[in-house]
This record gives sequence, structure tokens and C-alpha cells, in this order.
Amino acid sequence: MSTTSLNIIAIVIFSVTALSLCGPLLHISPTIPALTTLGLMGMVTIDTLAWSGQGGTLVVDWFSQRSPAYRERILHHEAGHFLVATLLGIPVTGYALSAWDALQQGQQGRGGVCFADQALEAELDAGQISETTIDRYCRVWLAGAAAEQIVFGSVEGAGDDRQKVSWLLSRCAYSAQQRKTKESWAAMQAKSMIEQHRTTYDRLVVLFREKAPLDRCHQVVRESLG
Repeated sequence: MSTTSLNIIAIVIFSVTALSLCGPLLHISPTIPALTTLGLMGMVTIDTLAWSGQGGTLVVDWFSQRSPAYRERILHHEAGHFLVATLLGIPVTGYALSAWDALQQGQQGRGGVCFADQALEAELDAGQISETTIDRYCRVWLAGAAAEQIVFGSVEGAGDDRQKVSWLLSRCAYSAQQRKTKESWAAMQAKSMIEQHRTTYDRLVVLFREKAPLDRCHQVVRESLG
């Protein structure tokens, strides 16, 4: 079960418990909390089994998107991924800035930048992934956090990205110390790349805010590279 679904269940349990305790004071029938619990738990179960938790993700993201600060972090985070991926020659095939946008594009989760990962998958399947490929993807995955650090001075939305880096390095038999060293190096490299191309990065953020077509975003990066 996804973390989102578990969080929703916890909220449901807390809310229904509070309703049950306050019920006698508010003259609410005990049947109402029981039916509410049954209905909500049923919805969460269906969402988890049939939709892989996407319904819960849509609800949580909808509330999060009400915050302008949250939306700005998403814009800057994903622009970091886009810029570094393009600079490193990893094709970007699309981007989504909300769970609803992701759903419309056939993606899972809250969206993000989509990469053409065929080269990585081919090397993983062959069991011969190169150090160059590892370095490229570690930098790309940590570029969102690097962008947040540059712009906001803190990082809030990089949990999934760090999990991807950890998964890749673990699969490639890196020790705990080697993983830590590689992650630190990749984060510093991604930050440096964004700072070196800050004007282009800022233009990408504006385009993301306007939900500009993918081709236009690619064009901005190509123009910056001459």
C-alpha cells in the first residue's frame, strides 16, 4: 500500500474517532461514524487495488496545489530535472506539474519530468551498467533537489528522487560509504550545472509556469547552448 493511502487511512481513523467521541455531545447517532468508516475505508481499498492509489494521490495533490508556495517549488524542482537531463543528453519526453496533469498524460503519481530511459534499462538488463550512465542519472535525479536548494535554500520534494539514486547504486553493488560519496558528488555537480546555466533555467521555470509545449522548452535549452 502506498504512503499516500496509509496517510489517508490514518486521517480517516483520527477523524472518525474524534466524531465518535464527540457524537454524544452533538447528539450524533453512533451509526453515522460506523457507516462513515465503512464507506471511506471501502473507497481507499478500491483506490489501492484498482487504481494503485492514484485516487488518493489526486486528492492529496489537489489540496497541496492550493498553495502558491508548493506550486512554485514544483516548477523549480522539475525545471532542474529538465535542464540537467537535456544538458547530459538524456531525452526528455514530457513533463507534468500535478497529479491531474500526470493522469491526463497516462502517468502515475504526482507527475514530473519523463525521460527516455531505454539506454539505462538496456544496460541494467545486460548487467553491465557503465560508470558514465550511473553518473548521468544520479545527477539528473538529484537535480530537482539541487534546484530547490539554490532557489529556496532548502529541499522538501526529493524523497522519490533519492530513492531512485539509492536503488541504482545498491543494484550496482556500491557500499554504503560509496553511495554516500556518489550522492554528494552528484548533488554538487547538478547544482553547479544549474548555476552555470541559470539564465536558461530561469527561462524554463517561466515556460513551465505557462505549461509551454515540450518543443518550446527544448528550444530554449538548445538556444542557450548555441
